[in-house]
Amino acid sequence: MRKRRVLASIDVGTTKVCTTVGEVDEGGIRVVGVGITPSHGLHKGLVVNITEARESIRESVRKAEQTSNYKVESAYVGVTGRHISSINNRGVVAITRGDRLVRPDDLKRVLSSAQSVKVPSDRKLLHVITRGYAVDGQAGVRNPLGMHGFRLDVETHVITAAVASIQNLVKCIRGIGVDIDDLVLEPLASSEAVLTPDEKEAGVILADIGGGTTDIAVFKDSSIYHSSILPVAGYQLTRDVSIGLGLPFDVAEEMKKRYGNVMPVYDTEVEGNNIIAADGHGVSGKDLCDIIRARIEEILRLIVLELPRSDYETLVPAGLVLTGGSSNLAGIEALGRDLLRLPVRVGTPTNMYGIADALHDPAFATSIGLIMWGAKNDGAKRWRSGGIGGGVRRLVSLFARLFR
Repeated sequence: MRKRRVLASIDVGTTKVCTTVGEVDEGGIRVVGVGITPSHGLHKGLVVNITEARESIRESVRKAEQTSNYKVESAYVGVTGRHISSINNRGVVAITRGDRLVRPDDLKRVLSSAQSVKVPSDRKLLHVITRGYAVDGQAGVRNPLGMHGFRLDVETHVITAAVASIQNLVKCIRGIGVDIDDLVLEPLASSEAVLTPDEKEAGVILADIGGGTTDIAVFKDSSIYHSSILPVAGYQLTRDVSIGLGLPFDVAEEMKKRYGNVMPVYDTEVEGNNIIAADGHGVSGKDLCDIIRARIEEILRLIVLELPRSDYETLVPAGLVLTGGSSNLAGIEALGRDLLRLPVRVGTPTNMYGIADALHDPAFATSIGLIMWGAKNDGAKRWRSGGIGGGVRRLVSLFARLFR
């Protein structure tokens, strides 16, 4: 029987920091601790104030430790921001042995060949994900081990990030005495929580509309096909409401969450009527919904424009899966179907139990997805940012925890 593992994740977002602790065994993921705090010191997924960001993360981790009764010593951490970029790259090697059998060292050689991308000094490889193999030109091979051939090809999806942005985030996490198991691109993590294997096989777009960024990942043939980050999301939506209706930002956020509807014809409560906020501000429900609808339409169109092919109907027949906090807006599925002529649904994290009721919400797809990513890849990689040895860093981390 496999030993139960305890994994933690930290989703450092523009609007909130969510630390999750889960026990992983054959039965799935049992969520045993959650810590959610408002996010400070971040803008559009980037650290802009290390001290404020570190304290937000510290408080989130403290709450998760308190509810789980576990010490968070290391965690899987989500990464996003406009600095992320990706390309698909190929690697090719010859099978030179007399028996022409593909062996594990051939896989290592061909993956090393695919990783030999010219990366500028100010950027760092974040992920190199295998998309598929080809043996002697025969494409669509999932596992070439043991096959006969003269030539082995691999196609990979290579994701890079700005070194400075990564180092700032790593500094915040390690500054509170928590080591980093892996840095994971957030839409990849979210896909683990909300997409089905059938959707990934047929072709699907995942769009995680968060507070500061909209994270996009396109899957085809059960593998990542394209990824990108849009610097527009819920923050810009609230700002539009604030400016358009002359409301303080916090009041606009409250009105958006409480009355926002991108298809107001379905909601007679706000259609054509004045609505009153808690502090006495009164605005037209129709004007509120019109502003929200215009921004959501723009985001949906930008998502499609990010696709590498214009014939998106054939590329992603499974349609669009929306997740993230802003996908909670009423009517967003219907608007997406009408606008894009694609199947559209809102993805909510599944396959978990325990104290997970509060996390059955699109806003926590990344938090749960990071745990699922860790469960699938645990031990395969441990983040190393360079400059300081692993043993020394663990010693520093230990002293930080002792004196925290």
